[in-house]
Amino acid sequence: MTKKTRVLMVDDEAQFRETTRKLLEKKGFETLMAANGREALSQMDKHPDVVVLDIRMPDMDGNETLEEIQKHSPGLPVIMLTGHGADRSAKKALVHGAFDYLSKPCDIDLLASRIMDASAQKDMAIDRDEERKVEDVMIPLAEYTQLNENRTVAEGVAELKRSFTPRMHTSRIMETGHRSLLVFDTAGNLKGILSIMDLLEGIMPGYLSAAKPSTADSLQYSPMFWTGMFTREVRQLASTPVGDLMSPAPPSIDAQANLMEAAYAMVHNRCRRMVVFRDGQVAGVIREQDLFFELERLLP
Repeated sequence: MTKKTRVLMVDDEAQFRETTRKLLEKKGFETLMAANGREALSQMDKHPDVVVLDIRMPDMDGNETLEEIQKHSPGLPVIMLTGHGADRSAKKALVHGAFDYLSKPCDIDLLASRIMDASAQKDMAIDRDEERKVEDVMIPLAEYTQLNENRTVAEGVAELKRSFTPRMHTSRIMETGHRSLLVFDTAGNLKGILSIMDLLEGIMPGYLSAAKPSTADSLQYSPMFWTGMFTREVRQLASTPVGDLMSPAPPSIDAQANLMEAAYAMVHNRCRRMVVFRDGQVAGVIREQDLFFELERLLP
């Protein structure tokens, strides 16, 4: 069994610590919690792989804690979290040996990605600027919402809501979600994808897009024409199978592909996500925001 990365989260806000713990554990990390710098130092004997450390804390701030951590555990990667206006202090931490810093509010996918980077540098002594592959930044299939093509639109909407609603958040961390779901047949084969736009297209009555007489090209519908239409069409759509409404599966890419290949494919195909395959099986999804996070990581 692969050893879980052990993360020590140091922050004086109890809700933030608890929320982050739940989100990180859902992503497969083992977590340790500390409310301040002194508690963090007392946890060094539990050998965390990565420390996520808030800069602004009472008594012993993040930079002071960083200095003590480095004395106790040289080489232990530390990611600094900084609030608005604290970038100068965070950059100072980089000079003094921090692995990286992130601004709050922080997306949980970005935080998890940085933790994996830091752990990889510690365990394998890799160059942090080494170019990564698609599988290194994608959302694993197990974390992406899935649905059978025979389920109803009403069921799909419920699952889709859970996929894009920030399920757990504070003012300092968020889970952005995926805003779409993958649709499979009963044999487990990927058939398509259901997004919000598919739903909006699904409630459009056919006569709105039907050809009009040339004399009606400039026709403007009255407010009365639209009244009640949205509610009526949504309710009529509720029992429709998802398979009748979904879009075709997005373009695919291999898990070992270069990120520039993924970026080119998204631009060329005008798509915001791609399905990732490994050994002929769906392994996950790479989204435009995953490439954005990597783009931001590589900037000086």
